[in-house]
Amino acid sequence: MRLLSVATLTLAVMSTQNTNSPTVPGYDLGELLYQGARTVVYRAWSAREQRSVVLKLLDAEYPSLGELVRFRSQFQIAKNLPIAGILAPMALEPWGKGYVLVMEDLDGMDLGQYAQEHPLSWQEVLEIALQLAEILHELCKHRVIHKDIKPANILIHPQTKQVKLIDFSIASLLPKESQEIQSPGDLEGTLAYLAPEQTGRMNRGIDYRADFYALGVTLYELLTSQLPFQTEDPLELIHCHMAKAPALPHQVNARIPVPVSAIVLKLMAKNAEDRYQSALGLKHDLETCLSQWESAGQVTQFELGEQDVSDRFLIPETLYGREAEVQTLLNAFERVSKGCSDLVLVAGFSGIGKTAVINEVYKPITRQRGYFIKGKFDQFNRNIPFSAFVQALRHLVGQLLSGSNAELQDWKTQILAALGENAQVIIDLIPELEIVLGPQPAVPDLTGTAAQNRFNLWFSKFIELFTRSEHPFVIFLDDLQWADSASLNLIKHLMEQCAGYLLVLGAYRENEVSAVHPLMLMLDELKSQGPAIHTLSLKPLEENDICHLVADSLRCSGAVSGSLSKLVYQKAQGNPFFTTQFLQGLQADGWIRFDADAGHWQCDLSQIRPLALTDDVVEFMVQRLRQLHPTTQNLLQISACLGNRFDLETLAVVCGKSQEDVASGLWPALQAGLVIPENETYKFFRGGEAQQTDARQTNAHDVTVAYRFLHDRVQQAAYTLIPEQQKPKTHYQIGHCLLENIPLVNQEAHLFEMVNQINLGRTLIVHADERHQLISLNLRAGIKAKSATAYGAAIAYFDIALELLPEDSWQQNYALTLTLHENAVEAAYLAGDATKMEAIAQVVTAQAKNNLDMVKTIQVKMQFTIGKNQPLISIEIARNLLQSLGFTLPDSPTMEDVQQALATLKKIAAQFSFDGILALPTLTDPKQLAIVSTLILLISPTMITNSNLFLFIALAINKISLEYGNSPYS
Repeated sequence: MRLLSVATLTLAVMSTQNTNSPTVPGYDLGELLYQGARTVVYRAWSAREQRSVVLKLLDAEYPSLGELVRFRSQFQIAKNLPIAGILAPMALEPWGKGYVLVMEDLDGMDLGQYAQEHPLSWQEVLEIALQLAEILHELCKHRVIHKDIKPANILIHPQTKQVKLIDFSIASLLPKESQEIQSPGDLEGTLAYLAPEQTGRMNRGIDYRADFYALGVTLYELLTSQLPFQTEDPLELIHCHMAKAPALPHQVNARIPVPVSAIVLKLMAKNAEDRYQSALGLKHDLETCLSQWESAGQVTQFELGEQDVSDRFLIPETLYGREAEVQTLLNAFERVSKGCSDLVLVAGFSGIGKTAVINEVYKPITRQRGYFIKGKFDQFNRNIPFSAFVQALRHLVGQLLSGSNAELQDWKTQILAALGENAQVIIDLIPELEIVLGPQPAVPDLTGTAAQNRFNLWFSKFIELFTRSEHPFVIFLDDLQWADSASLNLIKHLMEQCAGYLLVLGAYRENEVSAVHPLMLMLDELKSQGPAIHTLSLKPLEENDICHLVADSLRCSGAVSGSLSKLVYQKAQGNPFFTTQFLQGLQADGWIRFDADAGHWQCDLSQIRPLALTDDVVEFMVQRLRQLHPTTQNLLQISACLGNRFDLETLAVVCGKSQEDVASGLWPALQAGLVIPENETYKFFRGGEAQQTDARQTNAHDVTVAYRFLHDRVQQAAYTLIPEQQKPKTHYQIGHCLLENIPLVNQEAHLFEMVNQINLGRTLIVHADERHQLISLNLRAGIKAKSATAYGAAIAYFDIALELLPEDSWQQNYALTLTLHENAVEAAYLAGDATKMEAIAQVVTAQAKNNLDMVKTIQVKMQFTIGKNQPLISIEIARNLLQSLGFTLPDSPTMEDVQQALATLKKIAAQFSFDGILALPTLTDPKQLAIVSTLILLISPTMITNSNLFLFIALAINKISLEYGNSPYS
């Protein structure tokens, strides 16, 4: 975009004024310089400054939060950078519901347009590259990652050839960021220039070297007049960045010297470790090329990167010693992409690298256009049903929502066609799905195995929509050792029912599961039924692998790093997570220092050996956390109680502080890489600084800022910081803060979190009203878990409620006590715990005030015997119950008894027309309801044991319906 000089501004404004341009107070808008998808750029005259300026505006009348965050971010970062090579903004001003960014008019144009109008020689491209290398060097010094380098974000002055870098809207101040898999349209940056790790599909973090890749693509385009990967398909382009080598630049343009071509390809290396590690190293090689050309008229090949020395301590993210395991996973995905279904489990100690190995399937998934979703079970929230499935499927729905309107409509049609009127079953699990499908009709209430069967059926149908040859489906469930029983049953059901193109990946700590652990029992049962199960057991890394890792981290030879490698191996015992944290801790404490003369990092072991360095990873992480400010430590303690994932709003509520203060307190943990932001909205409170202008545009409480701990061991260490005697009080206070501050309409969505926290502090309860409140909350949570077919979790909630009941609860609060026992009996039955079911049932029969109050409990015992294939016992239980309700069930009715019952029914029915029968009211009489519901339960056992009794029961049900009204059970 060409920016006119001040001297010609007045004429330009008069001749190019756009009558449709917006009105910005204080500015006279002139030429429209740029029209993008979200922003517009105008030349304008500033009345206050009395000079030419350039205005960048958000084009939408109601911009999204993401647009506001990005727009302000470029101002906040760029205004504080004392770098000559960037275009520093002059001001950020409120405008409508968004902003206007005021910039200098530099009489320049964007590099892409300039190259089109003025074809560049390779020497000119290298002169530009030298300036960009210097700018990147300065950005690295100020710990800024630009993340969107491309010709359109580089301004060049046509006469002086000076370049300026612009647009810091997605830049980062963190040393490393993590990118989750997203739809291509939702990725930050420009896809054609995106570093592989920025796609979220490379199992790598994003650091300053992502800018080197984008610079490589930019230089490739300037040198060859084409992009390295030419495809309009977003997923194919992502796969090209990840796995395909571009055509050599000197083969596309023969005028380009081979060493120049090599420089570009080194910048564009797939792995960050293989790119330039410093902008100064790049600058040296560029200068070498130009110097050779000026002195000899040619550029001969030379060793690249000889001066490429980085003073940034970076531990490679390469997987050491896991080649065989990774290949096994890739083979599994290959089978799945051909139509199989597989369950692959990765077992190993905490920190052994299970997740890192599993994430290596990103590449082939992208190649096959598959879906990859993941969820994680939490060590401190084990009673939340399907927690990892919910996380994973929310991610899936997010991918659907990020598609085009046509794609979204297509998915809506497919999902509704598959689920029909049962879509609400899945929406109850994933409320976000309602955004895709719209409101759906409620489904009938079911109990017991009927509810579980319905859920399993429709969940399988939902998943099958995504398991297709054109897009295989991979779901990764982490930390299965903490999975609830409902989730384990669902895994089993999926593997039994799914026809193909499904890969379920699971990780668990093998040292925390025994042969009788629910996970192992589920796997044994699954194996007996035939589905393929593959288990990879990850062992600690060999000492040789650790030597390579340490040498690569110090950027020196193994001989130089050998002594430190032995110490690291001795302390970390081949555990990759502990190894990396140990190295980072030594460097952070100053024991590993950069030696500029030697060009690598060095360590004085004589100083380290006397230190009391623990060989316990949690204790080591505790020591690292203690180096943070007490405010940050306190926030991490509370966050650890909330879970591996937590959000800023909840944390602020619990702490009784503003979100700005909490974000500010967390910022050091983000910079240390101990806490990872899950989306870009953390920038709304960058460093805890939320602008007043944002408060006007967006309510801070509407901003969802999500974080996660780097690793379970970090969460565990943060939790360890809480004194043991203080933990119950901490949990209790967290639970009550949530209970008191979450609006009533939203409490159901947070019910499990609230109840789990208060339960952990229930020993502190002294007042009867608090005890009663917690009993009621556990009852609600148990019923919700039972409805979700999470029977193990339901039992846990009911057990706590029963434990909290006072001794005289049957006398003082009969209704609540009866309801609790009825639900507990049913949950025990559904979980297959006959001993617990019988024990609770005996309490009910002993305490019930009348026969009607025992009906639900006795019916549960009937269902249990039916499920155990004991029909005669269930019939006898029913006969005794019905007798107590005044209904006699004959032992062995004859055909004459059946004929007589039929005649009686016909006589009664003759009093009604057909429409009259349809118009009968609903049965409401409690005793008759109890009788009918009991008779209905008898249909199944009598059908196979006594046909006359079956017919007699069917006639009896119809007779009661005509006399008292239609039963809701039938």
